[in-house]
Amino acid sequence: MKRQQHSKGFKARIALDALKGQRTIVELSAEYGVHSSQIAKWKKHLIDGSQDIFTRGNKGAEKQAQAERDQLYQKDIFPLKTEISSA
Repeated sequence: MKRQQHSKGFKARIALDALKGQRTIVELSAEYGVHSSQIAKWKKHLIDGSQDIFTRGNKGAEKQAQAERDQLYQKDIFPLKTEISSA
């Protein structure tokens, strides 16, 4: 059985519904067809990550972008350096 992949928007909508507390996690699970433990994880992730929304300059996204750049440099530039030095 293939694992189901959900969009960020879908996860956020369900996590917000769980956070509101108007319906139980079990009710949300039945409505959206997602296991209740998964909804609880998304809710916790939303709560834990919510403080980053108010970070000045969005440093979290900046760190992630820098990590991605570093990874690309390692993949793309390192082979060029070894080709040049072995030539």
